[in-house]
Amino acid sequence: MSLWIKICGLTTPEGVQAAVDAGVDAIGFVFASSRRQVSARRALDLARCAPSHTARVAVMLHPPQSLLDEVWSVFRPDVLQTDIEDLASLEIPQGLQVTPVVRASMSEPPPRLLFEGPVSGVGETADWRVAAQLARATQLVLAGGLNAANVADAIAAVRPFGVDVSSGVECAPGIKDPRKIHDFVRNARAGANQ
Repeated sequence: MSLWIKICGLTTPEGVQAAVDAGVDAIGFVFASSRRQVSARRALDLARCAPSHTARVAVMLHPPQSLLDEVWSVFRPDVLQTDIEDLASLEIPQGLQVTPVVRASMSEPPPRLLFEGPVSGVGETADWRVAAQLARATQLVLAGGLNAANVADAIAAVRPFGVDVSSGVECAPGIKDPRKIHDFVRNARAGANQ
């Protein structure tokens, strides 16, 4: 199976187009308080150019039900990504897949999860040792501090199902660099084939 790749925190049409051109599997839009935050309407507009096989991910952090409902009704994402503890208090719409965010080791991981460092979106590298242990038990998407220079090493160390990058492909806070996106995807695919 080939490596699954997501570019997260997209805020511009150019960023989305670069991700699509690079052949990523998923594009992420942030609805939590962040310099990358977009509205549901903006995410809908940005995602219009993406082909239907590219998953549209709504990235949240401790969202109220009202935000999830609004994003679902306006944007219709394919996947909700939020901290695992958030899921107990949310009513997930039927048809919306969920990727829980996990930040530490756990004994019974869900079938797929996103593993990252203590704080999302700040470029802090996750604990690859813990990630590698979890990756043996589940489909683990590795995030946190990844960029074109270290993604191949991360893949070799963790053997994840997929990788997710945001700040590591930016030219300025919240603004994606098309060249960095292409370099990241190329290096990730090469690393997965080692």
